[in-house]
Amino acid sequence: MNPVHRIGFIGLGRMGQPMAGHLARVGFDLAVYDIRPEAAASFAAEHRARVANTLPQVGAEADVVITMLPNGAEVRRAVLGEHGAGGGAADGLSPGAIVMDSGASDPVHTRALGEALRRRSIELVDAPVAGGVVFARDATLDVLVGGDAQAIERLRPVLSAFGRKVHLCGGLGNAHAMKALNNYVNGATMAVVIEALTIGRRLGLDLDLMLDSFAAATTGRNHPLEKKLIPQVVTRRFAHGAALGLMTKDIRIARDAAGACGAWAPMVQSCVEVWERAEQTLGFDADQTEVARLWEEQSGVVLARDA
Repeated sequence: MNPVHRIGFIGLGRMGQPMAGHLARVGFDLAVYDIRPEAAASFAAEHRARVANTLPQVGAEADVVITMLPNGAEVRRAVLGEHGAGGGAADGLSPGAIVMDSGASDPVHTRALGEALRRRSIELVDAPVAGGVVFARDATLDVLVGGDAQAIERLRPVLSAFGRKVHLCGGLGNAHAMKALNNYVNGATMAVVIEALTIGRRLGLDLDLMLDSFAAATTGRNHPLEKKLIPQVVTRRFAHGAALGLMTKDIRIARDAAGACGAWAPMVQSCVEVWERAEQTLGFDADQTEVARLWEEQSGVVLARDA
């Protein structure tokens, strides 16, 4: 099994930049690409990485190409070029190389991309991450992984550079499916708790009383309550770091995946509609915890301790 030495990294956004930084710090030979040349140049200067000026150059200088992009359509363009016509990173990759998609993509599209790459003797692994920007900076992300077992084993040192735990999900596309379902549960749970809090405030209930009661009686270890509502909404920080529009996109992927496999899923459609309304009202780049503002504005209450 050939060890991975050279990595090409595409996408230096809020998540990609710290992830690529950890790869550089543990000693991988790193070439980076971003549609913003200044972002790639700044990163390369700080981390002693190389800037790849074109997508094929990313592939030519890598055993593994990692993409950290907003959706599967952008991943496909970056890897295969516009409409699959060439000019992507795959044009520079050698047979036996690996492409690893660490964003949140549609599993159906992931499997289609995997078939296209396999015809070039290139393996695709889906490895979306969970935890957000803070965990990316701390190298404590949870990584969901799907794909060929031997390819995943080659990637172990890469995954351990920015992740605390690897969750093996099975075949290609399964990790992206699990990521979408996780975010559906996350987004739906956050919406339900926010809605209950706003009802309670309208009825005159104390905010801290409700938070304590939910934690004791109904929510237990509830990720949105502990990690988002209490530290971000109640304090009015709204600084979780993940875009509202990305959460909407992931819940939409879960809905589409349900449709593709013939599952009956009426609740996920309702959840998509709520988050899409929040995105239209607040904007794609609003912090995802600002979804609470939708209920606050409609109900005429503020979920703050001093309100």
